[in-house]
Formats: sequence, C-alpha cells, structure tokens
Amino acid sequence: MSLSASLDYDFLVPQRIVFGWGRRREVGALAASLGRRALVVYGSRTLASSGTVAEIAGLLRASGVEPAATELIAHEPEVGDVDRIAAVFRAHRGGAGDLVLAVGGGAAIDLAKAVAAMVTNDQSATVRDYLEGVGRGLELVHAPLPVLAMPTTAGTGTEATKNAVISCYDPPFKKSIRDQRLIPRIALIDPELTVSVPPSITAASGMDAITQLLESYLSRKSQPIPQALARQGLRMAIPAIVEAVRDGASRPAREQMAHAALLSGMALANSGLGMAHGVAAALGVHARVPHGAACALMLPVALRVNRAVCQEDLTRLAHLLFGKGPSTSPDEAADTLIGEIESLCEEVGVPRRLSEVGVRAEQIPAVVQSSRGSSMSGNPRDISDEELTRILEELL
Repeated sequence: MSLSASLDYDFLVPQRIVFGWGRRREVGALAASLGRRALVVYGSRTLASSGTVAEIAGLLRASGVEPAATELIAHEPEVGDVDRIAAVFRAHRGGAGDLVLAVGGGAAIDLAKAVAAMVTNDQSATVRDYLEGVGRGLELVHAPLPVLAMPTTAGTGTEATKNAVISCYDPPFKKSIRDQRLIPRIALIDPELTVSVPPSITAASGMDAITQLLESYLSRKSQPIPQALARQGLRMAIPAIVEAVRDGASRPAREQMAHAALLSGMALANSGLGMAHGVAAALGVHARVPHGAACALMLPVALRVNRAVCQEDLTRLAHLLFGKGPSTSPDEAADTLIGEIESLCEEVGVPRRLSEVGVRAEQIPAVVQSSRGSSMSGNPRDISDEELTRILEELL
C-alpha cells in the first residue's frame, strides 16, 4: 500500500470468540450470559444420533437455560424454513430473555440468524420481504435475538458474518438478509466437533474457506485488517486441508481448518468476495450445486480471470504461501499460485467441471443472470454477461 493511500473502514466481528478443542462444554455458561431460554437449531441428524444435541441440552439446563424448542435443518435454508421455524418460536412467545443457539454448518447458522431476526420483527410474516433485491426491501426495526453459533464444519465462516443467506427455488434466488446486529454475539468454535465430518464435505467446506480468504484478499473492497487475517488463514488452511481430508481425526489439521474458516468469515464480512462466490450462489439455486463444491470449482478460473488486475497481490501471496523469492518474476509467481490452487483442488477431490455437478448447457443463461449479486460486486474487475457465458461454457 502506498503512502498516499487513504484508510477509511469499519471492522465488525462477534462480541466474543471462544475457540478450542473440547470447549463446547462451556456452551451452558456462555448461553446463560445471553438469555434464559434457547431455540436450538442443529444441522445434521448425526448430531442427534451421536448424542451431541442431547449433551448440549444437558449443558444448557445445568446452567439454567431451558431449550424451548429444537429444530433440524438438513439442507441450505429456504424462505419456507425460516418462516416456519420463526412461527414455531413465536408460538413459544419468544422475545426478551431468549437466544438462538445454532449447532451445525453454515446452513444451520444462517437459518438461526434469520430466525433470530424474524422473531423480533413483525412488519412481514415472511423473510423474503427482508432479503436484498427480491422482497419489499424491509429493514430490521428491532434488534434480533442474540445468537450463539457453534460451527461443526470448517467452511462458511458465517459464525462471524453479518448476513444470513436464504434460498428459494420458485422463483429461483439466493439472497441475504443483512444487518450488523446479525453477527453472532458469541462464536463458540470447538474443532473437535468437525472430526466426524466425512472427507467429501471436509474438502468442499475447506475449499469454501480458502476461496473466501483469497477472494476477500483480492476484492476491490479489500481492507487492511481483513487482508492480514486472510494471509494468516491461507497459511493455515492450504497445508491443513489435505491432512484433514486424509485423516479426519487429525487434531492439528482440524484446529487449523476451523481457525482458517473463522478468519475467512471475518475477512469476507469486512471486505466482500468476488466472482467465484457470485457464480456459486447462482449454481446453487439453478442447479442445486452445494455451495462449497461450487466455490471450489470456480476458484481457479476466477483467479485466472482476475489475474491481469491482481498481479501484484498474487505475487505477494505466492511469495508468502509457496516460497517464491523476490527474484521470481510476477508472471511466474502468479503461475505458481494458480497452479498450486489447481493442484490442491485435484488432491482433495473437489469437482472440476460443471458437468460433474449436474449443470447443463441450457442452464447457463440463468446462472449468468443470477450471478449479479453482492459477491460479484466485489470482484477485482468487471465481467460482462458475454464473458461470463464463455467462461461457464468452457467449464462444462
């Protein structure tokens, strides 16, 4: 950054971050600091069958917090899910003294954040009216219920963001409800909870985190603190993801991936993202491509597309991550970085072609049109519909 560059930014993060192996056992006391009754949203039947949900309920009760209702989300949250579960909690007279506890991946946490907003805001009975660009453009008048987020995957970083991503398939869209008060009050990250995540999900969610770190670093909205976090996150995630996929019980790998995912959430919340995430959202609604897989698929091509305007940043990252010295030419450094990311995708086994995830040629025009969201607005350079169409057609 040159001496003449001006600095002007906000930096938003959770009020409290609790990180460490086994620290889920502190959930009762942490929840009690936020309220006396909890709606628990969890994101996998495995969490129930393994006893984790029951364990958490017991810890809550031991600290004087009553689980008022428990809801499962087994897919990326949709408008109907938010509306239904918000109605359930309203029926429990949710309000002052209550909190929402999210235990799961990004789907569970996003759902919990949206429900926390809807319980206290009744200008509309549907979350659609609060989503960017598709509803009535309503803003949150009242503060959401406090959220305690416990991620069980290392990927989205939504435990540290100010938005909740909600989908709809008729008509198709994937949009956010966004308010800085949606940032979880407490992010409780226990990497031990990720041990049971299977290799394919470990790979996809981990590549989502890496994509977020890279895109927030390169974003046209990038800021100095998020860039510093992104550098640290990438140094942790790139060596750790292969080990986490290969040996899910590896404590060092799980810890590093969980920490990198947290850093990616803080980075993207304050710097935005780019083309890979813009297209990934569209692939999700038009072709039901899981978000992490879509991000991993789009990341290498996004780096190539943005290379001409990001050469300096790509060179810095190549030096930092892959040991390229100052004598390396910028072109060679960029080649190294992009090549290493492509090799990483191959090694962890994420999809590389759109056809592998079920995308058909006739879906591309709709994907292009739906890629024009807030993520794409952070891309380092403008991409026309014609160029994006060519890019996606070449990825089939």
